[in-house]
Amino acid sequence: MNGKSDLNELIDISRDIRILYAEDDIEVRDSVVKLLNIIFDVIFVANDGEEALTIFKNESIDLVITDINMPIMNGIEFIEHIKEIDHNIPTLIISAHGELDVMFKAIQAGIDGFIVKPIQTEQFLSSVKKVVEKTVLQKAHNKNLAILEQYQEITNKSSIISKTDPDGVITFVNDNFCEISGYTKEELIGQPHNIVRHPDNPKKLFKKLWNTIKTNKQPWQGIIKNLSKDGKSYYVKSIIKPLLDQDGNIIEYMALRNDISEIMSEKKQLFASLESSRTSLLALIQIENFDILDKFYDTQTVEKIETIFGNTLLSLLPKNKIFEKIYKLGDGSFALVEDYNKIIENQINIEEHLLELIKNAKDSTIKLKNIDYDVSISISYSYGEEHTYENAKYGIEKAMQNNQSLVFANNLIEEAHKNAQKNIETIHMVKKALDNFNIVSYFQPIIHNKTKEIIKYESLVRLINDKGEIISPYFFLETSKKGTYYTKITERVIESSFKVLDHIKHNVSINLSVLDIENITIRNKLIELVSNPAYKGRVTFELLEDEDIKDFETVKEFILLVKDIGDVQIAIDDFGSGYSNFERLLDYNPDILKIDGSLIRNIEHDLFSKNIVETIVTFAKKQNIETIAEFVENENIYNILNDIGIDYSQGYYFGRPEKLI
Repeated sequence: MNGKSDLNELIDISRDIRILYAEDDIEVRDSVVKLLNIIFDVIFVANDGEEALTIFKNESIDLVITDINMPIMNGIEFIEHIKEIDHNIPTLIISAHGELDVMFKAIQAGIDGFIVKPIQTEQFLSSVKKVVEKTVLQKAHNKNLAILEQYQEITNKSSIISKTDPDGVITFVNDNFCEISGYTKEELIGQPHNIVRHPDNPKKLFKKLWNTIKTNKQPWQGIIKNLSKDGKSYYVKSIIKPLLDQDGNIIEYMALRNDISEIMSEKKQLFASLESSRTSLLALIQIENFDILDKFYDTQTVEKIETIFGNTLLSLLPKNKIFEKIYKLGDGSFALVEDYNKIIENQINIEEHLLELIKNAKDSTIKLKNIDYDVSISISYSYGEEHTYENAKYGIEKAMQNNQSLVFANNLIEEAHKNAQKNIETIHMVKKALDNFNIVSYFQPIIHNKTKEIIKYESLVRLINDKGEIISPYFFLETSKKGTYYTKITERVIESSFKVLDHIKHNVSINLSVLDIENITIRNKLIELVSNPAYKGRVTFELLEDEDIKDFETVKEFILLVKDIGDVQIAIDDFGSGYSNFERLLDYNPDILKIDGSLIRNIEHDLFSKNIVETIVTFAKKQNIETIAEFVENENIYNILNDIGIDYSQGYYFGRPEKLI
């Protein structure tokens, strides 16, 4: 010790150390205890070795200081006993003896230092400091060891653990490994790790794994599909680390895994299954009209319908079952997967197999407390090495659009890519046309059926491309809705439509979608324009109904407002098709019904179309609503419509769309 600072340092590091001091000489004991009290907070004192041993057994002791020559049990014997209890306990001997045999026995007992009598303060404190430093290190080691043991215990209980030698032969497994795999330790140890490997795992996965842990000597982590002894699949999230010696050589591999079979989403499980096999056949199943079920039932009922159907789906398959698992993907969508080679080997006609499933589903009924729900499904299936899921997904979308029950979807992704490319080209064309002010309005006349005079024009958007060709909205408007240009197109149409009113005496009819009205910028612009006295009573808004109305109250308020401030007429476009219905008329309060062109185009030869048109006209007259017929292509159609009592006509028979200014 070299002064006060060393003493303060010793006191500081000794704060939490509990010391046991054994000495039979009262005078020596008192003087040593005075010194110890300066340094330590907790001191246990014993008069002999036996008493000291009792204290050691009953108390938590960090450091032992003892005299050698004591009655009943001397210091050497005492140290030998406590070393049997705790081999690492730091010990310090105080002795007046200098005989070699005593020194030798003390060393054999594992003591950490000597203090010679008569005690000199400097020598005492120096010896104590050395053993205290060891004690502090030992306490820290014991603490870390205790924490490590608890970590090991937690890890062993929560994780699936194994170790292998450098060749991949199992040398250790914990109980969790045995439980999930179904094998005993005796069956696993000494076996290569591929004993639990599922054949669905792609070879490239393990090639990458071994390259990481063996060649690069780095940890690898990922999801692996395993196979238990009884043939059941399970998924584990794994981390495998090579353990190296001081020279960087691999001693063994240690792997920690967590079972994620339950928490892994079924969609991820599906992808993992598809990735593990190059010859998978995938069938995607969609409950038809599932997206509108919530309009008829509450959320809980919809979820029950989906759950019950998912649970019974496998039972609806034909007797020669080739699918073992159903993947529930949500939103009324499910998937079945099997190795296509297995289907070929069993000589199963997959199309007939799936058609029978469709029939069985249609014949089944989901029974809830107050509901009997008849299920109809559409199926898309594909197989192959690449794009299996993408093909099937595009196929199911196509099936729903075209009202098909079964679609073979191989190579459909190519069609999707072509459509995507076409959409990109269309968007590019629209952007260019907007930049060059080539989004314009053409105007088609609407005539009064009795006088054949033009009473207004309908504003129809057109795009003029680089070649000067006039492009119909059919080829770009819907695609524009998926991008950011639809609103800009609407603004151009509104601008040109109101501008033409300054140059003609007739009225103008402008098409608006619900999307337009829900857009606050468009809505405010229209309100501002119809408020101009110059346009009062000269504008008709033709509304095309849409099932995706998000804010119906806003639409109703807009209609009432423009009718009030601008004497605007409201027409329902394409009435008689799509989502149009008589009940909605009460909400829109229209002035005009524009009868859908598909009914007019066939009216000469289709009695059903004619009957529908007559019904619409009868209803409209009772409600004091005027009617317009679109697609009037010839005189015969015009005469039929005039006889039925339709008020106005629009079509090529009276005039094609053209520029007015």
